[in-house]
Amino acid sequence: MTRKYFGTDGVRGRVGTLPITPDLVMKLGYAAGKVLAQAESSSGKPVVLIGKDTRISGYMLEAALEAGFAAAGVDVTLAGPMPTPAIAYLTRALRLSAGVVISASHNPYDDNGIKFFSASGNKLPDAVESAIEAALEAPIECVPSEKLGKAKRLFDAQGRYIEFCKSTFPNELDLRGLKIVVDCAHGAAYHIAPDVFHELGAEVISIGNQPNGLNINDGVGATAPAAISAAVLEHKADLGIALDGDADRLLMVDSTGRAYNGDELLYVMIKDRLSTGPVQGVVGTLMTNMALEVACKQLGVGFARAKVGDRYVLEVLQERGWLIGGEGSGHLLFLDKHTTGDGIVSALQVLSALKRSGQTLAQATADLVLFPQSLVNVKVTPGFEWQKNGAAVAEKEIVESELGDNGRVLIRASGTEPLIRVMVEARSADTANAMARRIADKLAA
Repeated sequence: MTRKYFGTDGVRGRVGTLPITPDLVMKLGYAAGKVLAQAESSSGKPVVLIGKDTRISGYMLEAALEAGFAAAGVDVTLAGPMPTPAIAYLTRALRLSAGVVISASHNPYDDNGIKFFSASGNKLPDAVESAIEAALEAPIECVPSEKLGKAKRLFDAQGRYIEFCKSTFPNELDLRGLKIVVDCAHGAAYHIAPDVFHELGAEVISIGNQPNGLNINDGVGATAPAAISAAVLEHKADLGIALDGDADRLLMVDSTGRAYNGDELLYVMIKDRLSTGPVQGVVGTLMTNMALEVACKQLGVGFARAKVGDRYVLEVLQERGWLIGGEGSGHLLFLDKHTTGDGIVSALQVLSALKRSGQTLAQATADLVLFPQSLVNVKVTPGFEWQKNGAAVAEKEIVESELGDNGRVLIRASGTEPLIRVMVEARSADTANAMARRIADKLAA
């Protein structure tokens, strides 16, 4: 599918520039509403749930979406600030037609985006996104007044989701005796994540829980681990849990302030599940550290790589009938717990594994020695195709020849930002850094 607006995680961009403008977002709501109305023509009026993170632009975009859906004859339920995975869960639990999240995840506050979930709580299939894009080309034709959509607010969204998160933690365990710092990135989980861990028995210190519309992801959260590491050391906590702006990714920190990424946390879960039964396989991405793939083979667990993006991890999991997978960035999937990546639920799975084993994070990951990776982001103009840069292609081939079987190179365009990401994995950090920079320099020239 050729995507004009949809990237790997919905529609995203700078607020005030296409596609994140009030008029385009209203048309997006209308187009999505028309597609949904056609799909549900025999099952009654469609109802869509809309949630958002804490960006100031969320108010404007929420109103635009609501207007578009109403014009298409679709009813809207407003959840207010809620984590992305909460909207996926509530859409399914309330038997609604679709869920929509207004968020740009880990991006700065002046970006925003729109992402959709199906009635089953999964990200929309490519075919449905393609149909929405096609419908965007048509003008808005408001349905008759008697068929216009209505809007209402879901006042108990927060409590419903807190109880869901807690239900994914084993009944026989609790978090008593643990002091945990929870960093909400001034994002969508600011009024939810601390309550989940507190109600399970932990002593909770919250940071990044004072959103003002402009400070989301600003020096806090999963993409700024220095904040959670410093807070854990300051409060002498046992663990730190850092989420991103829409709370679908996770980073954890131990009592020494050492951060653990998604690959390491996934390894903890693989071992925990093997202690209670077989694990057929695990899905990573092209960016997943080679050490995890090697470890899975040693444990007798299948391993497959998907394209970068949790939607592609999900696709491979569903194709193979496997249950767990994820990305080093902290998007982790446990399909027997939730239909999508969920930072809070993922943290609870890691905590339950540590509780069962009696180990610390350091002990649980001691036999996983990650290969050094170097990732360099190169800013480019939208639509830039690195494969057409002859110097970069030639340098990539030279680097791959030098690495042989002791590393790998991955160059890819970001699905959410105008960046080319150059990743080199090697046996030594110095080698990985130098080689990644060599290729990046050719791209930037």
